[in-house]
Amino acid sequence: MAGMTTPNTALRAVRTGMRMSQDDFARALQAAGHRVGEPNDANKRLVQRWESGAIAAPRPVYARALEVVTGLPISLLGFAAVPGEHVARDGHGGHDLTSPMSSLATPTPKPSPAAAHRSYEGVWLSRYQYHSSGRGDSFAGQHFVVLLQHGDRLTARSLPGSAASSLSLDLTVDGAVVTGTWVEQTDPTGYYRGARYHGAIQLLAEPTGRRMAGKWVGFGKDMDINTGPWELVFRDASTSKATLDRYNTTAT
Repeated sequence: MAGMTTPNTALRAVRTGMRMSQDDFARALQAAGHRVGEPNDANKRLVQRWESGAIAAPRPVYARALEVVTGLPISLLGFAAVPGEHVARDGHGGHDLTSPMSSLATPTPKPSPAAAHRSYEGVWLSRYQYHSSGRGDSFAGQHFVVLLQHGDRLTARSLPGSAASSLSLDLTVDGAVVTGTWVEQTDPTGYYRGARYHGAIQLLAEPTGRRMAGKWVGFGKDMDINTGPWELVFRDASTSKATLDRYNTTAT
């Protein structure tokens, strides 16, 4: 007789947080598979079996699709280890902040044949600066983020305990140039009262692969366009649950 199964509440919470039905989620998994060249047959029944705990670990092809859709490592989606394979991987007119952040020296891109194949997966410290017109001063935002890579696509999601706000980045790598978009949901109890901000970002990766630095652009409270410095600093190559738990604390 089969033993009792434990429901996968983590996966269900992520799916419902994305405001997707089980059907929607399955369709997104299929689309992600096609996008990365690994078609899959995800359907509502499969999602139900994952969430009920009837399937304790997805096959690698589904694990990769799950990471692409959620932007989270499989270790945070409530599954047992994936068998047989590691899952690869403000004033009118705006403010343009140029003040240094750890000197924020701009790295010089040095294209190399291996650059496109470098792995950036792991835990990174994200730091950016912004000007608050309402408070008349500049501030820094910091998060620990877990960064996943599938081909030339990078996704970064903040660890919830590392800051009161939540941050996500969706990026594309072209040699040493990293370009994409960012979204931040601010602290509901903070100065911005849960406002959602988003914009674009472009970074240059240093040859070491341990730091990316560049600028963000986005709208301010008065619907002006602002810019400022942003950097990602590598901390750990692991995306295991134990590692992420260690960094799930206020970013410093």
